[in-house]
Order: sequence, then structure tokens, then C-alpha cells
Amino acid sequence: MMMTGSQMVTEAIAKENVNVVYGYPGGAIMNVYDEIYKQNNFQHILTKHEQAAVHAADAHARSTGEVGVAIVTSGPGFTNAVTGLATAYTDSIPMVVISGQVPTAVIGTDAFQEIDAVGISRSCTKHNFLVNDVKDLTRVLKIAFHIARTGRPGPVHIDIPKDVTAEMADFDYTKEFDLPTYKPTTKGNLRQIKNALDHISKAKRPLLYVGGGAVLSNCYEDIREFAHLTKIPVVETLMARGIMRSDDELLFGMLGMHGEYAANMAMSETDMIICLGARFDDRVTGRLDVFAKKAHVVHVDIDPASIAKIVKPNYPIVGDLGIVMKQILEHAREFDFNDYSDWVNTLDTYQKEEPLRFIENEEGGRLKPQWAIQRTGELLGDDALISTDVGQHQMWAAQFYPFNYPRQFMTSGGLGTMGVGLPYAMGVKRANPEKVSINFTGDGSVMMNIQEIITCTQYGLPIINIILNNNYLGMVRQWQTRFYEDRLSETILETQADFKMLCESMGGVGFKVNTKEEFDQALKDAVASNKPAIIEVIVDRREEVIPMVPNGHALNEMLLLEGDK
Repeated sequence: MMMTGSQMVTEAIAKENVNVVYGYPGGAIMNVYDEIYKQNNFQHILTKHEQAAVHAADAHARSTGEVGVAIVTSGPGFTNAVTGLATAYTDSIPMVVISGQVPTAVIGTDAFQEIDAVGISRSCTKHNFLVNDVKDLTRVLKIAFHIARTGRPGPVHIDIPKDVTAEMADFDYTKEFDLPTYKPTTKGNLRQIKNALDHISKAKRPLLYVGGGAVLSNCYEDIREFAHLTKIPVVETLMARGIMRSDDELLFGMLGMHGEYAANMAMSETDMIICLGARFDDRVTGRLDVFAKKAHVVHVDIDPASIAKIVKPNYPIVGDLGIVMKQILEHAREFDFNDYSDWVNTLDTYQKEEPLRFIENEEGGRLKPQWAIQRTGELLGDDALISTDVGQHQMWAAQFYPFNYPRQFMTSGGLGTMGVGLPYAMGVKRANPEKVSINFTGDGSVMMNIQEIITCTQYGLPIINIILNNNYLGMVRQWQTRFYEDRLSETILETQADFKMLCESMGGVGFKVNTKEEFDQALKDAVASNKPAIIEVIVDRREEVIPMVPNGHALNEMLLLEGDK
């Protein structure tokens, strides 16, 4: 079938079963938007900023496992999208981002709104394409979706010159395309798996260290089964929250810089790390020269480049974690695992000695931010999908919300992107209309994409933004207080918007709360309103995220609530 390049784009999106696209039009992508106007296979949501479009597509992918799609124009349209690409890339999120480009005849002449988009995106995409011939476009579109969702997932960028979107060529999306240099290993080496299981069974203090790859590979049920079969304790990274139920007796919480005491002690004292889809990030390892020195390491990962990149494993297993976990379960019963009850009891003791907690203010004092998060969990629980911006509120959400299933928590882990929370919540709500979409944010982060409330109003996306307002850039302030003798350089947010009025001016509902009773009522009213909402919670200004492992310290050298250990 003969089609224009623009028709190919919209037809490919439809054939990939994408039901929503986020974007912002402009001159170089105008032909594609003309075809979007004519079609009815998917919805297009016009955001107010290209960065928000890519973040929303990212959130769609995070919360569903499907490929997210965003479309932007050339020049500043694309450069505005780069932060969203980099955010998705560092967290391995499957996306296809399509950008317009100036006509091929003027590429390289500094034409109006020309930018080297492929050059810019090379370092923050899994793969990218500049399509100079419309005859290549069908193949590129199909390959892009394939690369985005297979192997270690990630964003793929397609840059299409305007003249290519107008030219015609044959469109055959049924044709298979061979990629000889792209053959991800999915099945684990059985001999290595059995060797790892043999050594795990003989360990005295094994530990399941679970990362975001467990979410991406949709294998949480198998991980839970293996943990309960062997009685091996579990710790999760920030990106793996919800793999284990929050109330599971084998879960000892999140580990890392702001991880729980028991989780960090578990990693410090284990003799066998079973790393499942994690990458030994610096926020997890602390001082690398003393990290888990007593432990042998099993490392399962789809990306061979991630294995031995930071910590050299004794038992490397390359493969899709979802497939490898089934292989592990198939053969686990062939081995006689040790009794790990003493090890679990040791971790229980650590958890009782130093539980995750906060100290309430006296009556009449400001609310504690942790309480607002904890209370939201008590009131909404599994009915809510949680997004966050980046900062103290992000860590408190990871610590205090009761996550019970994967893809319940959307946050920027690897890049730490302020401003993602509101567009994340927007993308989450569009993809999961039956759930309550909550964004925990700070008074700093929320301002970076607050314009998207009006997008939510326009498209009927009733998200709830809970702003934990301490009049600071809270996490930076915490570091300045701890390590810079309280020199608060550019972190005091003295002048602020009236968040209630701002939300209402964009068609939403707003609340400002100071007490627990007001918070409960505001959350109830926000859910019932069926409109975008802001709940501004006035919280303790100097509250800190504790535990904390300072830079240059080992995991077991934590700053704790009542002194150091």
C-alpha cells in the first residue's frame, strides 16, 4: 500500500496497538499532525510542554509495561524533550519518541529550528534513527518499537525530516526485518543457574537483592514464590518497590542511601547476594571498597554490559529475568537449602532495634510529611498508583507508602528528574482510569510542570497532587544543614504561589491543610471531585529523610533518628 511518510507514522502507531500519544506540534512535524487529525485509532493529548509529553508517555509505559509514544517538532521542541528521554533511558523504560526535522536539503545549514537531534539523543537513548529516505521509514518504525520493548527496554528516538513525511512509498508492516547485530540473550545458561543454586543452598546468610528489572520483566510472582520456597530474606531497590508485599515477613525494606536499617545491615552482613535485575547503583552500594566484602555474588541481568560493571559476580547469568526465574524455580527443588531462620531472626532484631519511624510533633505543631504519606496509604492503599517528583518527598514515599504490587510506584530513579511527578500522574491516570492517581511532590518540584494541570482538566484526568510544603528545596537543604554548616544557599522558597487558587484557576480543585482532620477531609473531597486537585500540606520545615548513608560511607554507617551507628 502506498502512503506518505506521515501516514506511515500514524498507521504504525495504530498497528502497535498504542491507544494514546502525547505531544506538541510545530512546523517540521506538521504533516504528521495533519494525519493525526484525520485518524481515529488513537487519542492524542496535547500537553503544555514537550518535556511533560515525554514524561507522560514514560509513565504510561511504567504503569502498563506497554511502549509509550510521544511526538515533538524540531529544534527547541526536541531539546525540550531530551530530559524526558534521559529520564526514561536511565530507568530502562520502553518508549518511542518521534521528532520532526528540517527538510533534508537544508540539514547542516543552520536552518530555522534545526538541531542535531540524533547527535544529542545518542547518549540518552537505546537507539536512534535519522530517516533520510521515506522507503526506510516503515522498517525504522517497526524496528524502533521492537528495540524499545525487547532486551533491556529503553527509549528509541526517530528523527524525520519534513520532506520525508510528505513523500510516498510502499507500506508493509507485516514484513519481518532481521537485525543480525541485535539478538538479546533471553534464556539463562542452565549449567550456571544450577551452579548458582547449589552455592545459594549452602550459604548461611543469603539475600535476595531485587531491582527494577524485576518490574520490567513482570516476574514478581516467581520471585515471591522463590523467596517463600527457600525462606531467603529480600531487600528492594527504589525501582523495585512492590515486588514483595509491604507486609511480607521476608521483606526487610528498601536498601541504599535512604534505605531501612535492617536492609542495609542485611547487605552488609550477607554471605551470598542474589542480585535479580539490579545494577549495584552507587546509591545502593555506598563505599564500594567495603561493600558486601563477605559475600559471593549471583547476578542475573538481561544486559551483559551491566554484569561486572561495578561489582564482579561469582555467578553471572545473562538472560531475561522473567525467563531465568522460571528456570530457577524449575530446578530449585533439586537442592536442599539450608535453614535460614537464624539469619531472618537476626534481621528481625535489627528491624525492631531501629524501625522505620518518625517522631510526631506535639499537638498544635506542624504535620510530619511522613504522616501524610502513611495516611494516604491507610486511606487508599492498593486503589492508588503513586507518582513522585524528586527530593525528600520521593524518599518518604518509598519508605512509608505500603506498596503491594509492581508498577504501583512511578518515580525517576536513575536521573532524579525534578518535575516528573505531575506529568507522570497524568500519564498514569490516562493509562489506568480505574485507579486513583496520586502525585507526592514538593513545593520546589511541582512548579516545574505545574502547567499540566490545565491539560488534565482539558482531557478529564482527575489526578491528585499532594504538595508537602516546607518552603525549602528540602533534600538540598538537608545536605546543606548536615554537611555545609547550615549555609542555605538558594534553597529557601520564600515567595510561593497560592497553590489552591492556582489549581482552581486551571479548572481543578484546591485545598490547603494544617491538621490531620483537614487532610483526611481534603483527600476524600479530592477523590470525590473527579477533577485535577492540589492538596497543599503545611509540614514540618526541618524534617529530614532518615536513615541516611552520607557520601563516602559504608552501608552500615548510617545516620539514624537518634544518633549514629
